[in-house]
Amino acid sequence: MNESMILAADELWDNGYAADIFPELLDAFWLTIRLTLVGMAIALVLGLIVAVVRYPRIPVLSRLFDFYVLFIRGTPLLVQIFAVYFILPDYGITLSGFVTGVLVLGINYSAYTAEVYRAGIEALPKGQWEAATALNLPRGRTWTKIVLPQSIAPTIPVLGNYLIQMFKDTALLYAIGSPEVMTVARQIGQTNGEFLEPLTIAGIMYLVISYISSLGIKRLERHYALAA
Repeated sequence: MNESMILAADELWDNGYAADIFPELLDAFWLTIRLTLVGMAIALVLGLIVAVVRYPRIPVLSRLFDFYVLFIRGTPLLVQIFAVYFILPDYGITLSGFVTGVLVLGINYSAYTAEVYRAGIEALPKGQWEAATALNLPRGRTWTKIVLPQSIAPTIPVLGNYLIQMFKDTALLYAIGSPEVMTVARQIGQTNGEFLEPLTIAGIMYLVISYISSLGIKRLERHYALAA
């Protein structure tokens, strides 16, 4: 019984084929990581800008950015990817799959990071604002020296979770042929007529990075729990 199962597994999984396609998948995997890191950098910076601008509740700007957050969070990521990649060329703007992925993921996740930042800023004790006012600190220094360092640090674990989610969402870019790992795995499967090995390897790559990242986030959570 065991021997028959082993033989069946050998017939199902081709180690030679897996070894041959692994380098190509690994190249796509590193590109996926770069795409994720650049996209997350955009999300962190743009989300912070949105959060800071929204906080004073300036009528026109606040409503504009409120709509920005609502619109981005209320529409599917795949629709946004299609809109940028297929509709913008009609207006003379043509972007590669990689650039489209970086921009769309960054903008999409900026709406979520903005809400995380907002929660951190609003959690800051009012005494910190009052102390800055009493010291007659300029508005810019109040934000950079007092508000942001204290309000952003506790949000790092939550932002880390969004990083993992973005890494997994890069798989959606297969729909526009961006050369991330899922697209390449699918192309290899179509070329060779064998999908098990490339899709399994791609899935393991996603799992390994997600697992390692989750361990790092748990350490951050424990760190800030002890600091609190």
